[in-house]
Amino acid sequence: MDSSPTTPATRSLRILIAPDSFKGTATATQAAEYLAEGVHSEDPEAEITLAPMADGGEGTADTFDGQRITLPTVDAAGRLTEATYVFDRESRTAYIDVAAASGLPAVLNNPVPLSGDTYGTGVLIADAETRGAQRIVLCLGGSATTDGGTGILAALGAEPLDAAGFSLPKGGASLVDLATIDTAQLNIKAAALDFVLLTDVISPATGELGAAHVYGPQKGADSEQVKLLDAAISRLCEVTEVNPEIPGTGAAGALPVGLLWLSTLLHGSSDHIHLIPGAPLIARSRGLEELIPDSDLVITGEGALDEQSFRGKVVGTIAGLAEGTAATLAVAAGKVNSAAPAGVLIAELIDSPDVAVQLREAGARLLRDYRRISTVQG
Repeated sequence: MDSSPTTPATRSLRILIAPDSFKGTATATQAAEYLAEGVHSEDPEAEITLAPMADGGEGTADTFDGQRITLPTVDAAGRLTEATYVFDRESRTAYIDVAAASGLPAVLNNPVPLSGDTYGTGVLIADAETRGAQRIVLCLGGSATTDGGTGILAALGAEPLDAAGFSLPKGGASLVDLATIDTAQLNIKAAALDFVLLTDVISPATGELGAAHVYGPQKGADSEQVKLLDAAISRLCEVTEVNPEIPGTGAAGALPVGLLWLSTLLHGSSDHIHLIPGAPLIARSRGLEELIPDSDLVITGEGALDEQSFRGKVVGTIAGLAEGTAATLAVAAGKVNSAAPAGVLIAELIDSPDVAVQLREAGARLLRDYRRISTVQG
């Protein structure tokens, strides 16, 4: 990033707006539109390009083109709900947010850290296969579960059993008693699909930096429950022979562990599972590598700016792409909990019940700040 922009007076400002979603208040598309409205209120002649972003978390599927398919399924607590995913018939690819069926918001008032499972997400995967999907892009952020993906396995007909041959209760905690996984009723067509797992974290499956210890408390687990869940995921890794230290296997409550095992069982290797960071992939699909160097100002944003924001999240990914270009980076955030790198413009959202008002004001303010430093430095 260049903190001393000079903009030619002979042309309009080129502004790229590429925010993440503001969870619970605005989708990435809405956030981009509101920020753009704020910018245009200050400069109607600005050339604005919208590129809504995501990092593999909630709202990622919506950034892809395709048919929106809504169907009945269950949430992490096993209650009937509806969930939507995106199906691109041309590429035969289904884009599914784990949070759509198995997300934390649905159980926020009554968390299910021990018994919550991903069965509802498995229902979406099975449905996508019946529509002709050959590839599942599974966006892993925002889950309410720590079940190692065993809920998905159960939905696809692979049943976790204890040493006596009885089905385990749903959820992650029961996996401490896992002895084997019965595949007699396996939906082979759905289980054998190619899976692209988009992660918003690089955590391993187990240990102090793993799924239970780092993210269990966010899902309602107390200290003893965290220890139990970590032991349970460790047992799952032992039975499935999946290396728990693989970066990203801790995403979505260690969901990749179950799918790595299943795909390896069917294909003889894990080659049909692609575990990759979500934000760089979305950035490439949006053409940001080409758009950012041609921009004067790049505005991104997210709900809370903290130390994690510049480590693989949307903000960090865009900051990396802007590094060394003439573009100035600006960030709108609901809360600012840590200092940003030098040269980055920051706008903390104003206090208002209307997120559109908040983001419009932030967009206008960031443009004013950009012009101020342009005038002073250029």
